[in-house]
Parts: sequence; structure tokens; C-alpha cells
Amino acid sequence: MRVIGLMSGTSYDAIDAAAADLRLDGDSLVLRPLGMVGDAYGAEVREALAAALPPAATTLAEVCRLDTLIGQAFAATALRADRELCDGRAELVASHGQTVYHWTDGGQVRGTLQIGQPAWIAEATGLPVVADFRPRDIAAGGQGAPLVSLVDLLWLRGRPGTPVALNLGGIANLTAPDGTAFDTGPASALIDAAVHHFTGRAYDTDGALAARGRVHEPLLSRLLDEPYYALPAPKTTGKELFHRDYLLAALADPAVLATAVDPAAPATPAAPTDTGALAHQDVIATLTRLTARTVADAVRSVRATEVIASGGGTRNPVLMAMLAEELPGVPVHTSDALGLPSAAKEAYAFAVLGFLTLHGLAGTDPRSTGARHPSVLGSVTPGRDGLPRVPRGLKQPVRLVIG
Repeated sequence: MRVIGLMSGTSYDAIDAAAADLRLDGDSLVLRPLGMVGDAYGAEVREALAAALPPAATTLAEVCRLDTLIGQAFAATALRADRELCDGRAELVASHGQTVYHWTDGGQVRGTLQIGQPAWIAEATGLPVVADFRPRDIAAGGQGAPLVSLVDLLWLRGRPGTPVALNLGGIANLTAPDGTAFDTGPASALIDAAVHHFTGRAYDTDGALAARGRVHEPLLSRLLDEPYYALPAPKTTGKELFHRDYLLAALADPAVLATAVDPAAPATPAAPTDTGALAHQDVIATLTRLTARTVADAVRSVRATEVIASGGGTRNPVLMAMLAEELPGVPVHTSDALGLPSAAKEAYAFAVLGFLTLHGLAGTDPRSTGARHPSVLGSVTPGRDGLPRVPRGLKQPVRLVIG
């Protein structure tokens, strides 16, 4: 079955589409990658999203408007993927949508909201669409994340040692072979927030700003005091916690401001928008180290022997170098080395989850999300010809084979 997986992460910079030919072969799920395409959000959508996400206030009218605009954007990307990657022969679309809120209360997830109305995708492509993956796991007592953990467990099964799958998006998450999976904290969320606040740009291209800065230890120490890092797994977080105002509050801490200048250190050029005397390059370098440190702490907690990374953060050489420094003796690879392009791994993962849903198979492992039981995920929007006929009563696959 040719399936298109659609994904836009917490960085909300673009929609990634990955196409895969998927089939069940005994107890294996075989995935043949067909390629990926990506479309940046238009300025209107990106600006509207930024204005609506926490801690900003919004209205139901704006949520409704964004649900339509994002659904239309996902539909356009799905059409392109079908045309360019599947020769117009795709059979299913799996759409993660755009996360706009993840409701946590006392360590328990109460609800989650991904928007991007799937009816627009079904109408444009004529294909059935599986969407709204996360709520079913939450209803079963789980965190609703990280949902890619089941795919990681199938994919890494049988690999020697203790390999950990790491995703570096807006938020970082990892999966260990024993099923432990959780969000480690921010990957690019705070870095992007700082870059946009100080420069107006969307992100730190190639880590260039971080490379020009120096880690400010008092700010790093202040940020590492965040209680989230000490919570036990399973746990999830998002931009509801790690956003611009969170960063500005840390920068305004008197303990940070009092040590913003080291008289013995060479001067670092300041920008007009710097907070206090701490140059924006130093802030960005510190946030990059924060990501590397908190990810490394999480990797050590599961006694990993290697890290297989994916996501946009792998394209930041400064972050990847810092992560390697924090994990001496633990090899850090990207998922490309194992046959899954790091830039499209999450989109491929949701293609797998959509395929499982259509075949009535579970898309979660309770060890990873904390749910009471595995669940078949998502809601299905029929295509122009309804739903495809698929065999039922199939066995749950125990491994994912790339080939």
C-alpha cells in the first residue's frame, strides 16, 4: 500500500510529506521509502500560528480559521507528494496535523489539539485520510506522545546494545529498547524563540549564531533548574512551557543579570535587542548547550550505547557537536545511516501509524506512553470512493524492516 505521511512539528516552519510503500510480511512490516517533499508554510499561516500559540491569547474564530488554512496547506502538500512521489497512485494519507496545544496537569495529559482539517485533504486528493492520532492514547490514560516510539521500537528491535532513537524537533524526545519513551525538553524551541526575538529570523541557520557565542553558565544553571527535567517518564511537554516569555523570565532573573558580564572576558558585540548586558549570541549558545545537556542527561538515564538521531536539529552542526561532547564514548549517528532520512523520519512514522490504523492494528506501546493498553489510533475520513478493502484479523508486527 502506498501511503503518504504528513507532518508539521512544533517548530511549525514547514509541512513534510514522505511516501512509503508498506506491506506486512509475516511478523514484519516492510517499509520501502519513496522519497519526501516539503512545503514551507506561507507567511499568512505562519504569522497567524505564531500569534495564536501559547502563551498568546486567541479566539475560537481564529482557531477555526487556522484549522481551515492548515488543512488546505496540508492538502496541497499531499497532492504534490502523490504526484511527485507516487505517480498519482497513493492509496492513503496519514496526517499528523499541527499541534497547537498539549494540555498537561500534574504530570497527566488531559487533552491535546492538532488542527488541519483532514476533510480538505480527502477532498483535494480523493484519498482516505487518517488523522487526529493522539487523543485515543490520552483517553486510555497515556501521554499521547511520543507516538513515534512504537515505530522506533519496531525499527531498532534486534540491534545490539541499547540503541536510543532521538528526535530533535521543536521538542526533543527519545525511545529506548525497553519501551521507555519521553520528551526530554526543548530541542530547537527555545533556540528558535531567541533567534526570532533578537534577530527576526526563524532559526539559527547552521548554528552560526551559537558558534559565535559563549555559553553563559549562570543562565544555563538557571534554565537547568526547570522542574520538568526531574519528572519521571513517561512525560511530555511542548511550547506551552518552553516559549519566548519563559526565556525572557530567565534572562530577567537578577542572578543572571548580575553575572551577565565577565570583566575578564573579551567583549562580545551586543545587539540593540539584548536583554541586560548578555549578547544574543551568548544566549543562543547557552540555549544550544541546554538542549545538548538535557538530551545527554536523558540518554544517560537509559544507559544508551548509541544514539540514532533525526529531525531538524540534526542539521545544526553546533548542536550535534555539543551533543557529542556531552556523550563521550556514546556514538551519535543520524537515522540516514539506517535507511530512514533524518529530515523525514517523523513523516514516515506517521505513514506507518496510518497504515496500522487502516488495518485495525495498534499504534501505541503502553510502556512508552503510560496508557492502560495499546490502541488503534486516529479518526478516518473516507476518500472519494469510501475506504479501501483491507484484510482484518492481522497479527501485530514485531519489527520494521527498511527495504
